Amino acid sequence: MTSKKSPVKVAMIGLGWWGRKMTGVLQKASDEIEIVCAAEPTAAGAEFATANGLVCYPSDREALTHPGVEAVILATPHSLHAEQIERAVAVGKHVFCEKPLSHTRKGAEAAVNACRSKSLVLGMGHERRWEPPVARMVDAARSGKLGRLLQVEANFSHDKFLALSADNWRLNAAEAPVAGMTATGIHLTDLSTALFGPARDVRVSCENLGSEFPQGDTMSAHIRFKSGGTAYISATLVTPFVSRFALFGTKGWIDIRDKAHVESPAGWVVTSAETGSPITVTEVPPAEPVRDNLVAFARAVRGEAPYPITGEELVNNIAILEAIIASAAQDGAVVAV
Repeated sequence: MTSKKSPVKVAMIGLGWWGRKMTGVLQKASDEIEIVCAAEPTAAGAEFATANGLVCYPSDREALTHPGVEAVILATPHSLHAEQIERAVAVGKHVFCEKPLSHTRKGAEAAVNACRSKSLVLGMGHERRWEPPVARMVDAARSGKLGRLLQVEANFSHDKFLALSADNWRLNAAEAPVAGMTATGIHLTDLSTALFGPARDVRVSCENLGSEFPQGDTMSAHIRFKSGGTAYISATLVTPFVSRFALFGTKGWIDIRDKAHVESPAGWVVTSAETGSPITVTEVPPAEPVRDNLVAFARAVRGEAPYPITGEELVNNIAILEAIIASAAQDGAVVAV
């Protein structure tokens, strides 16, 4: 008789909006990861931890010493990721990090290489890859079903941040530069580089049209890839929720539209066509990609399957982000990646 495997024991570092989301989905729907403690400096976060039966420490340093912890999940401000990953790796803990991994290629390479040198799994909060229609789109593209890939058109925008207080770190231009880029646009570049490979250059427009946000609120980026092909992405912070990812190839195209934010999935509408066939529209029921990404991380920790986002893909994506930040700072200049 086969014995049941034990869940991966993790420390949840950060109990803000997204740390609470991940805590909720794991406690409700997964027996492959067990949150055994948390770290959060605020009183509200500590209260949430207590309400959910978790020991809560003031920082990741203390959480790393909690008995049995095998991995950390980082849901913290971007500027903290590098030092928190360094501390976790130093004591042999696997790392799941919310996006973006870093603001620079150098920082991303350091994180990837540190985990690789210790044979530790590095997971990333790019849950869009686990959305069922997105996963099918990527498979279709990689199988050649769509022919030569030509272009991505994508938009992932919302107005959730209008309700935040001005001192929230998500409205700090140093922490979260270029409008919605680090909040939502980073998912679009992740998928784009997964499909096209390393980028060649970028050109960005970033304006402040509907708010007083210091990082701007309306951005778009045009990306050219070394393999050929382009991506146009948009990520604003002052429009009602919209999420669309469309991929065009010589033999077909696929357009995926979310019905709701991934915080509370409601399903997708997929419109597609292939050469010689009519346009079809398909409804895809809700799924929980946030959970499924974390489960994939746990299975990689247990050695059951490689984590599907490679270190090279993580670095390629952050290289695009670094160039986007530079282009916005130069009033839309074309910046090499």
